[in-house]
Amino acid sequence: MAQKVIQDGRRARGDATRRVVLSSATDLASVEGLDGLTIGRLAGSSGHSKSSIATLFGSKERLQLATIAAAREIFVDRIIVPARDEPRGLSRLVALLRHALIYSRDRVFPGGCFFAATAADVDSKPGEVSDAIRSATSAWYAYIDAQIARAIEADELTVDEAGAELLAFHLIALYEEANSRSLLMRDDRPYALAAAAMTERLIAAGAPSDLVVALDS
Repeated sequence: MAQKVIQDGRRARGDATRRVVLSSATDLASVEGLDGLTIGRLAGSSGHSKSSIATLFGSKERLQLATIAAAREIFVDRIIVPARDEPRGLSRLVALLRHALIYSRDRVFPGGCFFAATAADVDSKPGEVSDAIRSATSAWYAYIDAQIARAIEADELTVDEAGAELLAFHLIALYEEANSRSLLMRDDRPYALAAAAMTERLIAAGAPSDLVVALDS
């Protein structure tokens, strides 16, 4: 019994250390990219020793993969989970876009959107790390696509298949440009511009204006 208590205590401490280290890792990678995420660099920013971080993750690649998984959980919790309060289709699409803009504007990660910040590190490289970034990004794109498709089925949008694909591309591009320009210019104005442009694009695609006004809130 005593041995189990000791083991449980060690596991709890290890889990707590892992959470603290990964919080530092996601912040660091959002600013310096995944290539800048090393065990030595993370030891300095997290306050934990190299040996404890190495014990937890074993290698730089495993650390990078764990960091991507942690960032993906945060992305889902801040953007997708609250949007699920809205019915599928246009209302949920608007909620997703609004929460995405807020997530970037409020600097959940100091480097803005984690996946926008890290994609450039891995977009032309093969391997598990690149695959993990691609998987997370593809899932986000697919979720936007699914809400547009549902909105079309519900007659909330009036575009055809090609128009739906273009609409999704435009909406995501507006979000990514707002994130990038706000970071570069150190200005929140791009988020208001992106919200206005998204609203305009959705109305042009047939959305009732009263259903997209929430984008500006």
